[in-house]
Amino acid sequence: MKVRTPIAVRRLALCAAQLMLVLGLATAPVRAQDATPPAQTQSQPSPEQELPEGRIEQLIAPIALYPDPLLTQVLMASTYPLEVVEAARWSHDNPSVTGQALQDAVQAQSWDPSVKALTAVPQTLQMMSDKLDWTQQLGDAFLAQQQDVLDAVQKLRAEAQAAGNLQSTPQQIVTTAPTPIGVAGTGAEQPIVIEPINPDVYYVPVYNPAVAYGAWNFPAYPPFYWSPPGVVASNVVSFAAGVAVGSAIWGGCDWWHHNVIINVNRYNVFNRTNVNITNNIWSHNPEHRGNVPYRNAAVAERFGRANEVAAGEAFRDRFDERPNVSRPDGRDAGRAARDAVPAFAGHASRDVAPDFAGERKVDPIRRNADRQFDRVMPERRSFAPWANVRPRAQAFRPTARAMGGGRFRVSGFHAGGGRRRL
Repeated sequence: MKVRTPIAVRRLALCAAQLMLVLGLATAPVRAQDATPPAQTQSQPSPEQELPEGRIEQLIAPIALYPDPLLTQVLMASTYPLEVVEAARWSHDNPSVTGQALQDAVQAQSWDPSVKALTAVPQTLQMMSDKLDWTQQLGDAFLAQQQDVLDAVQKLRAEAQAAGNLQSTPQQIVTTAPTPIGVAGTGAEQPIVIEPINPDVYYVPVYNPAVAYGAWNFPAYPPFYWSPPGVVASNVVSFAAGVAVGSAIWGGCDWWHHNVIINVNRYNVFNRTNVNITNNIWSHNPEHRGNVPYRNAAVAERFGRANEVAAGEAFRDRFDERPNVSRPDGRDAGRAARDAVPAFAGHASRDVAPDFAGERKVDPIRRNADRQFDRVMPERRSFAPWANVRPRAQAFRPTARAMGGGRFRVSGFHAGGGRRRL
């Protein structure tokens, strides 16, 4: 008896050790699988990462040679892409409205002042609407990396100047910004400034970015080329016909401090206001963003997600109160823009690079918006609120159904709530 007890104990310990080994081998693959997802998640790029230099130059290249006031007007308006679409449609439907009549007409619109201003330059507004992906991504980059965007403008202008494609012309004058007192002697390069010859008349530059800047340094990020209809380019940098803008274009740039500024006098004249803007520095107004999300998390936090949702609801309500806007047939243009909001908001994740290949394709956002815009809304009906509601007793009244042999089956609900068949 004394000999068998230790043997039994040893056998029991051996079995336990084998059992632990088997369980360890069985659970090892499970632990390895559990450790895999965090590694995959960390390898995915986050939306708040900064855009690389090549991507920013790709976005800014089509407008970097614009006169400073028009360039900054585009940058400001690009942060409100939904209103750009609506303004472009309004401008297309009202081509004969110009000058003082245009200034009077846009006061009735609810767009941001930067968007209203571009109605005076319909070619540029049309480009922003045609290239909707680019417009939204340009605005997102400008809000998230304003200094990088403005630095990219100066870099591209220097390259175009070195290639002999940026110089003063009868349409615009090219100079350099005076060096501020605090910057004098630091060796910083003077920014290149482009101004129109006549501040009340603008000639939109037309050029192929892949040519105007010399050899393009980022083949992975090719910029797009857009030309207004009817314009035939005669040089590397040509100009569309001049348009009289009056006081509509009121933007500007403080290149030394990387700020977009406002010419308050022109702003007040065009918008018929009497505001005193602090430091003349422009700031984004999220109320005009509509339901378009901010792609950058830091930007979304800065302007507030709650404010974004409230702005979307206010945007919808504004159009509900404005039927038959700019449509001679009586259709509701405001409803069309409002209905296009959900589709556009989901469009923010698309990449801009495929659209720069020069292929002509139908933008799904444009297609959906056009369908909404041209749709005739059905006639509204009125219904009695309780016309089709059966009384509670009648709704649960047993019904008799015929069975074979002349019998009937009665089905209904008993007091316990379950079905009972008799």
